[in-house]
Amino acid sequence: MFELALWYFIAQGTAGTWMLNDRKIVVVMPAYNAARTLERTCAEIPKDVVDEVLLVDDSSSDATVEVARQLGLTVFLHNRNLGYGRNQKTCYREALESGADIVVMLHPDYQYSPKLITSLAGLVASGEYDIALGSRILGVGALEGGMPLYKYIANRFLTLVQNIFLNYKLSEYHTGYRAFDRRVLEELPLEENSDDFVFDNQILAQAIFFKYRIGEVSCPTKYFAEASTINSQRSMKYGLEVLATSVKFRLQKMGLASFTIFNSSGRKLASDYYQRVGHGM
Repeated sequence: MFELALWYFIAQGTAGTWMLNDRKIVVVMPAYNAARTLERTCAEIPKDVVDEVLLVDDSSSDATVEVARQLGLTVFLHNRNLGYGRNQKTCYREALESGADIVVMLHPDYQYSPKLITSLAGLVASGEYDIALGSRILGVGALEGGMPLYKYIANRFLTLVQNIFLNYKLSEYHTGYRAFDRRVLEELPLEENSDDFVFDNQILAQAIFFKYRIGEVSCPTKYFAEASTINSQRSMKYGLEVLATSVKFRLQKMGLASFTIFNSSGRKLASDYYQRVGHGM
């Protein structure tokens, strides 16, 4: 009886790992000048769950590429700075090419806890959700982690507006910590999205428009000198573009306008990007 109970306990404890290991988990890192934080980030990635870590460098001026290669990551280069959104497009395209079943985007600046990769991937692997988000707002992690008050207020305001316009309910739309089922990345018209920071917001608006299921996990965050951030001018631009995305969503839902980012026939991740984007290995 004791042996049977012990076997049951072990089986229960490892069931989640077995479920994840049946699917290829690829972590992607859109990187720009992340040399100082990359090693710390990679040290906490759960290697018993993750099959491959892929980094796309957007023409950094520091040693990001050298550090990534020393750490044994799969590295892709943009020969010129193409923007955060374009970096993600390359990340997802390469992850799909590698055969990923679940793709987890993790910023290499150590702002989000890599230890939660298992939880995010597990939500998707369960079949209950198509996308999982690491939310800084659930719980009390954002301000305690050092998020500036003005960023917190802007986050809450924009999220409230989007929950109204998109008729959905998320704790935040602005986290950079996400997991996707490969089907989402294959089917959404991601090439219609911006190459700038608002790409993050557009992909969630598209996912809601096309009725993909989104789950959230509470995620502590860390704000410190080496962590990446955008200045106030770019933050204002991002906020205005978020509002524009929400208005477009509502107008298209009401049948009053049509936008390519919400068109199922829009451009998917292109296969000819090698001719369009500076790329090297």
